[in-house]
Amino acid sequence: MDDYDSDVDNEEPKDSKSTEKKEEEVKQATTTPYGASFVLSTLALDPSLLHPVHLAFLYEYRDPTFGVLSSQVASSISLLHERRDILSYTVITLDMEQRASTALLSVTNLPYDLFAVVPLRLPIGGSLLIGGNEIIHVDQAGKTNGAAVNEFGRKSTSFPLADQSDLEFRLEGCVIEQLGHDSSELLLMMNNGELAIVGFKIDGRSVSGLSIRRVPESNGGFALLAGPSCASLIGRGRMFVGSEDADSVVLGWSRKLDKLKRQRSIAELDADEELEITDMEDDIDDDDDLYSGAKAEAKAVELVPSSEIPDQVDDYRFRVHDCLDNFGPMRSIALGKPSPRSSTDSRHKKATGLELLVTSGRSRAGGLTTFRRQINPRVLEQHLVPNVSRLWSVAVSKSSDGQANDRQSEELDNYIITSTHSDGEQRSTAYTLTSKDIKEVQDTEFDPEAGATIDVETLSNGTRIVQVLASELRTFDPDFSLAQIFPMTDEATGDEPRILSASFSDPFVLLIRDDESIMVLRADESGDLDEVEQGDSLKLKGFRAGSLYEDANDVFRLEADAEIEDDAGNVLMFLLTGTGGLQIYRLPSLEQAVYQADGLALLPPFLTPDFTVRRTQAKEDLTELLVTDLGDAFHKAPYLILRSATNDVIIYQPFQAPIGDTRDTILHFLKMPNPSASKTHRPMSYEDDEDPRQEPMRAIHDLNGYNTIFLPGDAPTFIIKSASSPPQLISFGEDSVQSLSRLNTSVCDRGFAYIDQPGKIIFAKLPADCHYHTGWVTRKTTLGEDVHAIDYHEPSRSYVLGISQKVDFKLPEDETHPGWNAE
Repeated sequence: MDDYDSDVDNEEPKDSKSTEKKEEEVKQATTTPYGASFVLSTLALDPSLLHPVHLAFLYEYRDPTFGVLSSQVASSISLLHERRDILSYTVITLDMEQRASTALLSVTNLPYDLFAVVPLRLPIGGSLLIGGNEIIHVDQAGKTNGAAVNEFGRKSTSFPLADQSDLEFRLEGCVIEQLGHDSSELLLMMNNGELAIVGFKIDGRSVSGLSIRRVPESNGGFALLAGPSCASLIGRGRMFVGSEDADSVVLGWSRKLDKLKRQRSIAELDADEELEITDMEDDIDDDDDLYSGAKAEAKAVELVPSSEIPDQVDDYRFRVHDCLDNFGPMRSIALGKPSPRSSTDSRHKKATGLELLVTSGRSRAGGLTTFRRQINPRVLEQHLVPNVSRLWSVAVSKSSDGQANDRQSEELDNYIITSTHSDGEQRSTAYTLTSKDIKEVQDTEFDPEAGATIDVETLSNGTRIVQVLASELRTFDPDFSLAQIFPMTDEATGDEPRILSASFSDPFVLLIRDDESIMVLRADESGDLDEVEQGDSLKLKGFRAGSLYEDANDVFRLEADAEIEDDAGNVLMFLLTGTGGLQIYRLPSLEQAVYQADGLALLPPFLTPDFTVRRTQAKEDLTELLVTDLGDAFHKAPYLILRSATNDVIIYQPFQAPIGDTRDTILHFLKMPNPSASKTHRPMSYEDDEDPRQEPMRAIHDLNGYNTIFLPGDAPTFIIKSASSPPQLISFGEDSVQSLSRLNTSVCDRGFAYIDQPGKIIFAKLPADCHYHTGWVTRKTTLGEDVHAIDYHEPSRSYVLGISQKVDFKLPEDETHPGWNAE
């Protein structure tokens, strides 16, 4: 009992628990890539952080280190005479293992209106303190340099600042970003969209002064229409600037000085080496100052003129590369009817449907945004052609070498070929396009009595016109001289199957016939068509639809037979089998499919070659298949589009999936979401001897910059895709469209021609300045003013806006208020 020590005995449980706790933390640290989170009070970090304003983590420190703006008393404008310079800036480093902190430096007596800490990378370093009236730089040693940007800077603080009050900037809500990771200049973006450059005078590795200069309007100083909310560098000479009040933009800049730096002489390089030696000597002096125990003495209140800071020639030029649409902030909404585009010209059709008008943007970005659910085309011309039901535009090249001059600018369309039906009689007519009218082609070998046209296209680089009829193909020279007739008669059986649809990809033609058989033709060097020999699998028939696609960018990555060498390009043939499967052949080889996937009719979310078909699953009745590029002038990609008997549209996107852990890939198809519900399809009126199938989908290239697909019928629809959106189905502003074709003439540049009712052909274009990436037809109208309210007036079919403008105001002369005279 004499050896019993109560103190030692009481400490043993405490040490045991502490050891277990440490072992548990070590075990947790080894099992997770991160440590345990913990919370520290600001007063635990530093007792003076009673009223923190803003903090940000800094660069160039080994441990997590941040700078914090704070004060020991609350700031108040009404008590400005007593609480003038109450803020302090403190740099604190954190020890994550010991959960402790250390204050590295502190700068006191800072202006009361500082509100943000901006950390800076090398070669500047340190941090930038932003206030409503001034900018102050603090380096790692606590040395400060600042500038007052308006007249209130000298009145609201006693802190020494360079006088740049002539700028008259207001920095509330501004955003600052470095002009490149290796740049010593910053871009200052103010809340009104104005741009300025913040430059530093650097002596060695120490900042000895800063200056601010406005970017002239001629150099893009007002490239931003409203204040930014954030900014981030995305590459050399490019920056993403986000905004809540205007479109977010990719802002780019260039500078002549960058080009001059690349042409420095050897003498200048030698001079730079001498400067580097001087910089090393300055670094040694900076280290002596950093570790010296002497405290900086209080500086006298003085304003240093900005003219004493040397300034470079402002040769920055800013421009907007791209923008991300922003339709907010929406402060008011009105629902109305579109007004007629022209009240005096009867050719222009009235816009149909309703539209939604909202206010959007602030300041110079203020304006209106129109939302519509359908496309109302801009009608250019109308032509009466009795009983017309289908049409195609044709652009031919008369180049004798067959190169068609690379079909420069897609060449203007020369002809329009129509198909008419009247009293059981089917005819085809060719028209010549002129600047004022269309005229029927006369005295040629084009036979109108040959029957209804199924499809028309050109081959051999535009030097051969191919007319697809129900029972044969006819090819013509550019002047409509008959070159060849290719009948559909089977010499072995004597059968004459009818052609239902055709697909073209120079020099190949794919024909789908009514006995579910296919035929592939190829144009030789002279332009004559010859049949491509088929394999045994294709002779079994059972194909419902097909499409040709030239995979110029090798997106599908389907290898061809190594034994076959051909210069026809990477042309793929897609076939929809009668059982709902997908087969792909690489032309001209038709012996064996290079890709096969069953279960396409089941519409799986992912279509793969090893997809398992279950008997209990219901199949969709697919009637049409089309593979083509969708996109705009910036980006295009191939898509597989399916159409069912109930007019549903299904879109698949091809992609390459990795095979296991190897670098090899295999082709898969991803089903794209389609929020648009199909509309009831009323079959078009057909004659007794005409095919009762619906008008096929039509791929249209370069429709005002878009590669689109048009679905004719009683619910006409465009499939449009932009570079930043998936394919969207947007209704066409007509009750019924029987046929539509791309049209490129001197009057209708990259437009289209369509038939809205029997006997009327309309030349039109997509509406200008409209976007389709949201699934709506949107159009922004910038007014440059704040729009506060909007309403629709039904009798006059017009909108009423409530806006506000800033105007100059001068107080009237008043003897009882003599102080007004100084305002």
